[in-house]
Amino acid sequence: MSVAEEIKRLHELQQAGALSDEEFAAAKARLLNNQAAPATSNDISRLRRSRTDRWLGGVCGGLGRITGVDSWIWRLLFVLFVLTFGFGLALYILLWIFVPEDELIGN
Repeated sequence: MSVAEEIKRLHELQQAGALSDEEFAAAKARLLNNQAAPATSNDISRLRRSRTDRWLGGVCGGLGRITGVDSWIWRLLFVLFVLTFGFGLALYILLWIFVPEDELIGN
């Protein structure tokens, strides 16, 4: 998607009331300054389980850190997936097993 198309989409979201004037201005400035969010493929390689923001395995804390979404939202999504589709627990356990943990810094 080109920058012009992205700005047009942002304007449509603002007109629909999904974005405030401040949010629109900030998003437009990021687009124009080429500071858009990095590609997801780069973020996936940085995924690590959190040692500090964890309830069980730190998966949601790690997902929250690389996506910019609060970890409590990830926790809620996993619970909803368990309750509605049944695969949330299996997905969480697989991520717990295969995603490495954060490295300790400055022992």
